[in-house]
Amino acid sequence: MILDKKNTRVFVFDPSGKLRGATPVLVGAAKGDDSVTGIGGRPIAEVAPHERTTPAGRFMAEPGRNTLGEDVVWVDYEAAVSMHRVRALEPAERRLERLASPTTDDNRISYGCINMPVEFLRMCSGRPSTPATAWSTCCRRSRPLAKCSRRPMTWPPGMA
Repeated sequence: MILDKKNTRVFVFDPSGKLRGATPVLVGAAKGDDSVTGIGGRPIAEVAPHERTTPAGRFMAEPGRNTLGEDVVWVDYEAAVSMHRVRALEPAERRLERLASPTTDDNRISYGCINMPVEFLRMCSGRPSTPATAWSTCCRRSRPLAKCSRRPMTWPPGMA
């Protein structure tokens, strides 16, 4: 899996590097590539707006469940960053509309997690089949997408 933070999209590849799918996503509201130290142990209400970043780096992604029992893919468990379905709990946030919009300008809204359509999350998490662990790379906004992988990938036209 590769997260293109600049274009707010996730790409999933098979073990040979062939693209399995891609989707627009919502990412952290604050620009930045690092999580605040200790943020994963704090209540969400105590996370300040400037701390709501989606971290960049190479992570061991692992399917799991959050505190609500929902399927997630943990990206950085210590920082409580996961890929999970879009939750449209607060109508004023317009999360589903943001996800469907043709621009990336409005895709920064989360506390740092990567929000995606539930169907795509099911493909990423491996559920209901046996969960599998995979590498997840969250690209820095300044890094070209093609440079985010250590091996050749089959990219959609115009994306690499």
